[in-house]
Formats: sequence, structure tokens, C-alpha cells
Amino acid sequence: MKKSSANPMGLRFFGFNKVLPYLKNYKKPLIGLILGCLVGSAVDIGVPLFQRYALNHFIGGGTLDTIVPFVLLYALLIGGSALVSYFALYLSMRIEVGVNKELRNAAFRHLQTLSFSYFNQNSVGYIHARIMSDTERIGQMMSWTLLDSTFQLTYIIGAVVVMFSIDAHLALYVVAVLPLAILFFSIFQRMLTKANREIREINSEITGDFNEGITGARTIKTLVIEDTMQQAFVKDTSRMYGKSVRAARLRGAFAVTMNFASSLALAVVLWKGGLIAKTQIGTFSMFMSYAQGLMEPIRWIVDAISDLITTQVNIERLMKLLSTEPDVKDTDAVIALYGDSFTPRTENWEPIRGDITFENVTFQYPDGDEKILEHFDLQIPFGTNLAIVGETGAGKSTLANLICRFYEPTEGRVLIDGRDARERSQLWLHSAIGYVLQTPHLFSGTLRENLLYGNPNATDADIDRALELVSAKGVVEKLENGLDTDVGEGGDMLSTGEKQLISFARAILADPKILVLDEATASVDTITEQKIQSAIDTIIRGRTSIVIAHRLSTVRDADVILVVKDGRIVEQGRHEALMKAKGVYYRLYTRQYEDEATSSVLG
Repeated sequence: MKKSSANPMGLRFFGFNKVLPYLKNYKKPLIGLILGCLVGSAVDIGVPLFQRYALNHFIGGGTLDTIVPFVLLYALLIGGSALVSYFALYLSMRIEVGVNKELRNAAFRHLQTLSFSYFNQNSVGYIHARIMSDTERIGQMMSWTLLDSTFQLTYIIGAVVVMFSIDAHLALYVVAVLPLAILFFSIFQRMLTKANREIREINSEITGDFNEGITGARTIKTLVIEDTMQQAFVKDTSRMYGKSVRAARLRGAFAVTMNFASSLALAVVLWKGGLIAKTQIGTFSMFMSYAQGLMEPIRWIVDAISDLITTQVNIERLMKLLSTEPDVKDTDAVIALYGDSFTPRTENWEPIRGDITFENVTFQYPDGDEKILEHFDLQIPFGTNLAIVGETGAGKSTLANLICRFYEPTEGRVLIDGRDARERSQLWLHSAIGYVLQTPHLFSGTLRENLLYGNPNATDADIDRALELVSAKGVVEKLENGLDTDVGEGGDMLSTGEKQLISFARAILADPKILVLDEATASVDTITEQKIQSAIDTIIRGRTSIVIAHRLSTVRDADVILVVKDGRIVEQGRHEALMKAKGVYYRLYTRQYEDEATSSVLG
């Protein structure tokens, strides 16, 4: 993001300038918070002055002539302070949750624009930490750290000014203790920060142990490695115990040091303030209050600086996410005409027919060195049933990813209806594609809500037809609440095969011109696969279909079969021609047929 020269050096140093734009909707609460902190610190500075007046006037002077206005003013001061503190805390919480909301919305929105390569290169845990943990730390910095820093700094400055205005000589002795206190606090704070960082790292390892123990319970039992897992867990918890004990000792030493610094300041006042105490007990008491009260703000400032430096890492990681550019993106001219994913201009979208052409296409993945396609040409007229086959890991999904514009050619063009796909928006293309993945995914919510993602305007009759077509009505009928049954997180209330059937029905509801089936029947049983295959033969009519298949028996009737090996297309043609050639396809087909026949004989 562009840096503003108006930002103070401190804001730039701690990374504040990068997150200041997310505070623009909270200017009034921010001003109110700062004013509240100033009033609160002024009250705290004023309390010892009231104490000084009471001791000098009422006790030292032996009179109660102003006791009523004194009590009323003091009560007003304390009551007003409580009210101001309440609103300052309220505003701080509002700013924290508001900044969290702004940052998380921006991060989640940006994630929707990133290409597949980003998610391939970054784990779910890494991305989750950026959106949740980092934004939380930043929100706290922009609210509570600001609240406390304003209050504590104002208190220190105000207390020092008051002391010097009353007795500069004694104030100088008190202030002389502060550098020593800062030095002690800094040393212990660095040690505590390091210890706490180590504890957090070990804690994440223990969390990982828990995760493996829960998600891998079946594997652990089948491998009979309960004892091994337990030993690893005990080792990590023992390390956690040792680090935690050390941190506790440091915290104890830190507390003792803080008490020592406070006591030292009091000792200075007692030593040099004895003469004042004889004549002005109130002034002596005031200096003692300030001397003792200065230690906590100093300790907090040392902590705050460390937290701000630590939060820099959170800001840098989040801003790295927000500044990541997608590998696949529309030009400004395309966005101006067709809109983007969040503000589509559907009135300018041309209807899609479904003709696909690969024109001299060369492609390699962004993080790879080897070319997957090189000067590749292919015509896929509307209505063609294209099958892509090959062994596991051969690279069968590459062509589908290029057609769907999840990746773009390194060289050459992919044409949709005779025009380069890059001349139109991604959303325009994706709206005409139905994609059924090998690993089905359902969203949290009801079955009906998941189906309506395919077509928000679908009627119950449309849903029934789609379910009937893929033999999924039985899935709905056995559920207690039918279409209104909650499928759980990721659809975990359904089996993998059932989720696949629902995914298939969802794609059909979208009525796409281009249908991509990425080993879509791999997760269902043989009987269900036969039913789906029969449905596929029906629904691919009037569409361009790309079928990525592991079971070659399902693509015998395809118009074109592409055979992929080691990331390259080595054969193409119809089933009969490829069998006669007795090449890679022939070997794959005969071996798979023999395996299936053997399995059938063995039951």
C-alpha cells in the first residue's frame, strides 16, 4: 500500500500506516477514545493533588471550612472518571471488533480473487492464521494498545510536570530512578518475550499432536502405535512444563524487580522528602503517590513497545496476503465492460455456445520448470464429449484447468466461441461451467441451500428432476427433514458417495454449456456409477463435456480421448482407433480390464 508522508515515523516503524486505512470508518470513536484517555489520566494525576490539599489544609491547617465543596468536587471527579472510563472501554472494544471486521472482510474478499496456485503453495492453517490470529493481534494493537499508551504516557508526563512545578529538587531525584527501572524492565521483558514465544511454539506442536491423535485414530490403532504416539506427546508436554516453569520464574523475578524499583523511588522520597513532611505532609504524601504510581506505566510502556514490534510481524504477514496478485486476472478493460466477481455487469455478457479451441498452447505451472503442453492444438466443437485419461498423477486435470481458466497458457491462446478467453471476464466463463470434482465438497447448511448454489432460482420441481437424473432422490428421502436437513461442516453428515451425488445434481441445476467431470464417479459404488453413467449420457447432450476418467470403461463412447502420460498428451483419438494402435491407451485399458475381471472372479 502507498505510504503517506503525513504519517509519523513511529506509525511507519510499527506498521501502523499500513492498517490506518482500515480505521477510516472509526474516526469519531478513535477521537472519543483518545479524549477519554486524556480525561482519565488527568483524573489519576489530580487525585494526589486532592490528597495533598486535604492533608495540608484540613489536617495541617486544622480547619474544615471547605469540606463540602471539596467532597462534592472530589465525588464529581471520581464519578466523571468512572463514566469516561466506561465509554473509553466501550469505544476501544468497538474499534477492536470493527478493525477485525474490516481486515477479515478485506482478507476474505481478496482470497476469492486469488488463483489456484496460491492455495496449492499455502496450507489451510497458514491462511487461517493470517485471517484470524493476525487480524486479532492487529485489532488489539489499534484499540487496547492505543487506549493504554495514551493513558500511561499522559499520566507519566502529567505526574512529572506536577512534581517539578511543586518541588523541582525532589522531582529530579524521583525521575532519576526511572532510567534504572526502564533498564530492569527491558532486560526481563526481552527474556519473557523469548520464553513466551518458545511456549507458543511448543503449544502449537502439542495442538498438532492432538490433531493427529484425533484425525488419525483409526490409523494409529491399525498400526498399533499408541505407545509411540503417547511417548511423543509426553515428550512435548515435558518440554512445555520445563519452559513454563522457567517463564514462571522470570515472571516472579520481574515482579520482584518491579517492586524493588517502586520501593527505591519511595525510599528516595522518604530520604529527601523528610524536611517537607514536617511542614507539608500533603506534599510529601503526593510525592510518594507519584513515585509509586510511575512504576506501572513504565513497565507497561516496555511491554507495549515489545508488543508493537511483535505485531509488526502480524501486519507484514497480513499485508503480504493482501498484496498477493493472482496469476489469473482480468484486464482493466475487461473489468470495465464485464465487471468483476463482486460487481458483474451481466447485461454485457454474451451468451456462451461452448466451442473450445487450443491454439498453439504451451503451458507450465507457475512453480514448475517442466512444460506440460508445448505448441498444442485441439478443436473441441460445441457438443463434443472429450475424455482425458491416464494413470494417477499423470496430469489429466491440466487441460480442464486451462479450459476453466484456473490457469492461463504460458504461450498461445485458449479460445471460447472463437475469442480468446482473456478478452472476457473469468466470472462470465465460470458461470457457464459445471464442475464436479473427484473429492466432493458441500457447504455448511441444508441440502436445499447446497443445491441452490448451482442455481439460486431453481424451483422444487427443478431440484427433483436433477436429483432423479443422478439417482439421488433416495439420499434425500432417507433424511429426517429431507431437503431441509443440515448436512454439517463440509457435508460430513453424508457419506462420500452421497455427497458426490448431491454435487452432481448441483452442477446439473446450473444447466452449464460446458460440463467438467473430474473423476466424478470415483467416490461412488459400482451400481451407483452405472446409474450416473446412464445420466451422463443424457445430460451431456447439448453441451460440451470434458470427462477426466480413471475407469476407462466409462469413456468408450467419447468423441475424442486424450491420453496423458507424465504430464504430456501422448495419444488422442476414439476408443476403437486407440485400441488398434496398441499403444499407451491399449495397455491401460487391457490392464484395467484384467484387474476388474480378477476382482469380479474373487468376489
